[in-house]
Amino acid sequence: MKRSRRFRLQMTITLLVCLVVAVVLLSVYLMFSIEVSGHTRQAVEQRALAIARTVAYTPLVQDALDGQGDRTAVQTYAEQVRTSNDVEFVVVMNMQGLRLSHPDPAQIGKHFRGGDEVDALHGEETVSIADGSLGRSIRAFEPIRDAAGQQVGAVAVGVSIGSLTTAINENKWILYWGILLGGCLGTAGAILLARKIKKLMFGMEPEQIARLLEERSAMLQSAKEGILSVDRQSVITLTNAEAYRLLGGGREDNERRFREFLRQLQMDKVLGGEPLKDVEIEINGYTLLVNVEPVMVGGQTEGAIATFRDMTEISMLMKRLSGISLYAEALRAQTHEFMNRLHIMMGLLHMKQYERLEDYLKSIVPSMQLEAGNVLQQVKDPVVAGFLIGKLSRARELGVRMQLRDDGVLPEAADPQVAHELVTIVGNLLENALEASRQAAEPAILLAFDYRDGILEITVSDNGQGIEPEVAARMYEQGYSTKGQDRGVGLYLVRRSLGTLGGSIEVIRPASGGTQFTIHIPYSIKRGD
Repeated sequence: MKRSRRFRLQMTITLLVCLVVAVVLLSVYLMFSIEVSGHTRQAVEQRALAIARTVAYTPLVQDALDGQGDRTAVQTYAEQVRTSNDVEFVVVMNMQGLRLSHPDPAQIGKHFRGGDEVDALHGEETVSIADGSLGRSIRAFEPIRDAAGQQVGAVAVGVSIGSLTTAINENKWILYWGILLGGCLGTAGAILLARKIKKLMFGMEPEQIARLLEERSAMLQSAKEGILSVDRQSVITLTNAEAYRLLGGGREDNERRFREFLRQLQMDKVLGGEPLKDVEIEINGYTLLVNVEPVMVGGQTEGAIATFRDMTEISMLMKRLSGISLYAEALRAQTHEFMNRLHIMMGLLHMKQYERLEDYLKSIVPSMQLEAGNVLQQVKDPVVAGFLIGKLSRARELGVRMQLRDDGVLPEAADPQVAHELVTIVGNLLENALEASRQAAEPAILLAFDYRDGILEITVSDNGQGIEPEVAARMYEQGYSTKGQDRGVGLYLVRRSLGTLGGSIEVIRPASGGTQFTIHIPYSIKRGD
């Protein structure tokens, strides 16, 4: 099956505009042609009447018809008038319709032909078209009266139809030139208009624009982020389904919440060219993380577009990533530590220092068993226990003495998700403590768990330089850090996890130096613990 051929947009516009111009010019031609023909005929008729009046009021003609003059002189005079005015005939007739003059002398004395002379012989001035001895012509009749006012005859002045047609065609030449010029200008304008429209549409065809619009709509509606755009007057021009879900409600609620959303974003600043990055907004029961970018067209701000997402989803993703990274770091530390020990054992074996190898194995195995045994004895949750064993290996690798206080206990939580939150909290606090304590002469970290009456208390302390008051005031802000760029996430995640669990955190600077974090969390234990 053949596809129907489609004209391109530029060609379609050119043809349509040219067609419109052609129809307009044709209409103008027809109207002006009728007007020109009418005016030309009217001018010919008036000219013929003027000649007829001149002849009718000539004394020579009047006297000849009154019987007082020479009738033969009428023929000579009529022919002079005819040739000088370039008309078809000038015929003078008496009251009986008999000719006194004619271009053909043989017709003199014969009756005037056509039948349209009757009114003139009855005293009326008329103009008509009729067939005579010289063919079809326009004829102007004028009564001839003597000095006493008595009608004595009539004069007929004729212009052939061919002469009229020639006159009309001569008057139409300007119309033809006008149509030709109009057609050329219309065609040129159509081509320029088509090119301009094509340029404004970036050279795309209508079906391509329609397809892009459908794809754009599908992309916007399938996006997992809310998308909202405004123009220069902060009027909303676009929203997607996710934006309605996050900001939605009824129709009136939508308008109210959208206005509140734009107010909190301070959209005036964005329309001034200042973007907003990772702004948190509380609205409709959601905490939204919003980014807003101004839309620039030709160096001018024409609007802004905001993208936002539920912080709960982002927080869960961050926690998962943080937990995975902490697990991976713990496993890496253990692997590194075991590799170092294997290298020592291989070296002693290669040197055949069997007694030293035996002593080395006897020294490390009990310490590892003791360390793992202490962790497993106090920490009943296998996820947290495995994580802490890895952290102990990490601390030894960094040369930091990390101690788990032996008078506490961490029961297994009733909700497995709590264990992942604990890994996030304890892992980030221990990581900060490892960095802080390494500044001390003898780095040391103390970790303690204490569960009583449904409340879990976690203490993490180090012997570093401590936290300055101005730093403590901002240390939970996302992205704030005194350690350089791309930091400032750990304590932010700790705070969010505590918010999820309904816990609290306290930081003090002991007199002995360093920093101590104390955490209290409502904690439901697993049955049987």
